[in-house]
Amino acid sequence: MAGVADLRRRVLMISGAIDAVDYDVSVSINLPEPGRWQIIKSETNLTDQTWVAMQVTTDEYTHFVEGGEAMVMSRQFAKTFLTPDMRRLTFYDGEVRPGEAVLKVFEIETEQRRPAYAHARYSPVSSDGADRSEELLQQVVTDGMPERSTIEVIVPVTVIG
Repeated sequence: MAGVADLRRRVLMISGAIDAVDYDVSVSINLPEPGRWQIIKSETNLTDQTWVAMQVTTDEYTHFVEGGEAMVMSRQFAKTFLTPDMRRLTFYDGEVRPGEAVLKVFEIETEQRRPAYAHARYSPVSSDGADRSEELLQQVVTDGMPERSTIEVIVPVTVIG
């Protein structure tokens, strides 16, 4: 993974790939300064599973900004859910198949130059029927994804502007 921070526009662009099936990925980024940043994140699904929801959870010094300058969106997912404490954002109602890329856009406010946030992905179990899969997805969106072992990644950031 690698990142580019546009200091003038307060935009951080991160790209990379995920090939971990049984782990969540915790991303630490080295920002030029704390404050409000628009994050544009692109990653490729290198697993053999279809992701039907993606969750992003911030550290205790960072939260998502709702109603800010940047639109919270993903071209692969039609809906989002943000918890009242503004620390967990879930993208759902869509899918990312193996080999496909996903694009997510959101805005964070952080007190530190090195915020961290964790990415979790949800894939339905093939033995569940359609009704059960939808019920489990709604539970994941509302309650959050269960914690799993985490791979920690420090993303190098190049500053421009």
